[in-house]
Amino acid sequence: MLLAAATIIIGFIVLIWSADLFVAGAASIAQNMGMSPIIVGLTIVSLGTSAPEILVSLTASISGSGSLAIGNAIGSNIANIALVLGTTLLVAPLMVQEQCMRKEVPALLLVTFGVGFLIRDQLLSPLDGWIMFGVMVLIIVHLVRSQVRDPSLQLEAEEDELPHLPRLRAWVYFIAGLVLLIVSSKVLVWGAHRAALELGVSEMVIGLTIVAVGTSLPELAATVASAMRGHTEIALGNIIGSNLFNLLAVMSIPGMVAPQHLEPAALSRDYLTMTFLTVFLALAIMVSRKRSKSRPGHSYLGRILGTLLVSFYGLYYYLLHTTL
Repeated sequence: MLLAAATIIIGFIVLIWSADLFVAGAASIAQNMGMSPIIVGLTIVSLGTSAPEILVSLTASISGSGSLAIGNAIGSNIANIALVLGTTLLVAPLMVQEQCMRKEVPALLLVTFGVGFLIRDQLLSPLDGWIMFGVMVLIIVHLVRSQVRDPSLQLEAEEDELPHLPRLRAWVYFIAGLVLLIVSSKVLVWGAHRAALELGVSEMVIGLTIVAVGTSLPELAATVASAMRGHTEIALGNIIGSNLFNLLAVMSIPGMVAPQHLEPAALSRDYLTMTFLTVFLALAIMVSRKRSKSRPGHSYLGRILGTLLVSFYGLYYYLLHTTL
């Protein structure tokens, strides 16, 4: 068990560090080619922060541990809303614009219910996986086209300090980051598989807990940093975008590799918890529009909501413990 724990820790450290290298290299290459800051932020940087989940999902699926990848996707979404957003609100309350309430949140709700409908038979088939992946591509194209025209988002993107490296160093960072991402994801999956055997629990539970929290650390750092700088739209957008990507890309990979049979608890306990948190967040944003601290066309999300979300995360872990 000590070897498994050490392998997981080392895997996480290298995974997160290599993701930073990869994003810095890719973003710099794009800027050197003349791509605008908002396009770089919405595509390369946003997708790059999900690189750990993608590589872990792909590696786990190829290794025959598809349930670990599915657990990682669901567990990351639970952690993003309850732990990452909850912690962020405790540090710095957010002011959410009406555009987010009209577009991003409904999109996340629709995808959450849609994916739940596809896997209601406890089977993630190759067809399900390809449908999810196709929807992801359509959503990314639509969001990029609509948000590029938003003046406020353009201003926030230009104020953000994107990495900018010379051409040669950018390619070195990009290639080194990609290689280390692949190696560290394999190390992490091996450690997680070993931990599941040692603890006598399923790989899905390890994916829901240890792997999900570890791969959510980049979102936690990015979201708290954005919120403290006053970039509230980017802060909440990081979470919504990551959750969409986890459901449609990270979770679709195991299905595209091979049919995946889900444990009954994956739907009745884990997916239901994720759906509850998503609906709860949407309702909280709607209700908060009437708070006195909310500006016209905005919703104020404060520390009370943050406390509730973090408490829900604690209750979820208690539920996991009592149902194992």
